[in-house]
Amino acid sequence: MYDFRETVALVTGAGSGIGQATATRFANDGAAVVVADIDTDSGEETVTQIEAGGGTATFIKTDVGNPSSIKAAVDIALEQYGRLDYAVNNAATGNEPAPITEITESDWDRIIDVNQKGVWAGMKHQLPAIQASGGGAVVNVASMAGIRGSPGRTPYSASKHGVVGLTKTTALEFAEKDVRINAVCPTIVETPALRAMSEAERQEIVANVPMGRPAQPDEVASAILWLCSDEASFITGQLLPIDGGESQK
Repeated sequence: MYDFRETVALVTGAGSGIGQATATRFANDGAAVVVADIDTDSGEETVTQIEAGGGTATFIKTDVGNPSSIKAAVDIALEQYGRLDYAVNNAATGNEPAPITEITESDWDRIIDVNQKGVWAGMKHQLPAIQASGGGAVVNVASMAGIRGSPGRTPYSASKHGVVGLTKTTALEFAEKDVRINAVCPTIVETPALRAMSEAERQEIVANVPMGRPAQPDEVASAILWLCSDEASFITGQLLPIDGGESQK
């Protein structure tokens, strides 16, 4: 456990999967958490779980593809808790596998807006608030698809490569401003999307992971909290694969 008492964390896409696990872990370690998600039911369920465990959390419906919506989430953190120390930009969307020649403009725009512009807009508003609170950390959730090619997932891979570039560049911009910025790059994660796949699809994806299984959301959350903690106080601008060895193939 880390000591995040008297701090505030904002987590996007916190209604399920990695985001929910991260928000819950922050709360368990003492932080007040702003749970940001486009799905009201799942976001409020995360808050319910946190409060049932004795933690503190607030839900705000957030469309990260809309910069004014992510700004509103930051404003809630400042209005309700008086500060912002940590931000995790996790919300993302994807596409059904298809070659680039079959990707529609609307699919491209939707995925880039959420996955890439959402991280840009998030940091645009999060970073000044974190700096004003005395410093802290941001973790962006990229992907293995952000550090190598991913055939059939052109817009998703492009968006996650964009998250990697945003992370590296802003880390340098804020290196002397007491804000550390890193990214995690998970392989396939045990989420509702994975469970909805056919057994054949699932086995094909998992077969690429040397450890022979998907990551668990809490395993990714553990890495995110470590990057936010003082244990990672001299780490910024880095990409941390959470991939069961997949990046070494």
